[in-house]
Amino acid sequence: MATNNPYQNYQVNAVQTASPGELTLMLYNGCLKFILQAKKAIEENDVEARNTNLLKAQKIIQELMVTLNMEYEVAKSMMTMYDYIYRRLVEANVKNDAAILDEVEGYVTEFRDTWKQVIQINRQRQYAQGGQA
Repeated sequence: MATNNPYQNYQVNAVQTASPGELTLMLYNGCLKFILQAKKAIEENDVEARNTNLLKAQKIIQELMVTLNMEYEVAKSMMTMYDYIYRRLVEANVKNDAAILDEVEGYVTEFRDTWKQVIQINRQRQYAQGGQA
């Protein structure tokens, strides 16, 4: 699926070659991007853009919920938070409330930053064990 747009080619390649951990990080970053765009749309009184971006953020949260492995206790806690974030995104859309988006942005940023640390720790362990069979 080659296109003439180098940036689009890069994006497609980045997704296709990403590890599951990197894909999760991409989801968090995408969710944050859509939350920021929705906040801008609220400021500009652009109802359509607000709705579109919040629906995209909600879909990402749903995807994160579906991928949780509920065998682990931490996943149950994350599911509770994801459910809360999802409901707040819906509420922000209905009420046209940027303050709710500020709250949700904080939670998603915390998840993203923690996930980024986990990826870095795993990479360090991988490289520390490099060369050992």
